[in-house]
Amino acid sequence: MRHQDVPRRRGRRPGGTDTRAALLDAARAVFSEQGYDGATVRAIAARAEVDAAMVNHWFGSKEGLFAEAVLKLPFNPADVVERLLDGDVDGLGERIVRTFIGIWDTTGGGVFTALVRSITSHELAVHALRDFLVRNVVGKVLAPVAPDDAEFRATLVASQLVGMGLVRYVARFEPLASADVDTMVAAVAPTLQRYITDTIR
Repeated sequence: MRHQDVPRRRGRRPGGTDTRAALLDAARAVFSEQGYDGATVRAIAARAEVDAAMVNHWFGSKEGLFAEAVLKLPFNPADVVERLLDGDVDGLGERIVRTFIGIWDTTGGGVFTALVRSITSHELAVHALRDFLVRNVVGKVLAPVAPDDAEFRATLVASQLVGMGLVRYVARFEPLASADVDTMVAAVAPTLQRYITDTIR
């Protein structure tokens, strides 16, 4: 039999860098669907079509894979802060809603969904969500513009965003889950704007 006539062997992906990328993609999907506790190394490896031993090889453990796949945000928070601060403070609530939905709609919730599904069982997810929303984005945006209580106001804004994200991407309550951006802005932005600039105590 000529070499070119030998059928290609079917099997699992070899253990190269494509395996690492496949595991990261699979992990984001499984963590989004199942949360940290529900996701298993076997299920992630099966989704990636690789041997489960590859998780330990590349990431050391399920926790290491979670940290790499979920806790590393798919954007630069500093860029988001700069975008949000580019405009009048009276339009900040609207910009926050548009930016938040714009980022997460592109991946169907993506990393946000994985974080929310995991916060009841994994402390790192709690810290990651808090650091992203309260410290690294909303807190930095409100610090120079809030009339007072910037940290409290940032936490109120974050609570609204988490609730909106939970309903839109995790629980998928309709009609909110499929509402367009303009509808969400009209409904949610005024509440955020009140948290940002109105008297709250």
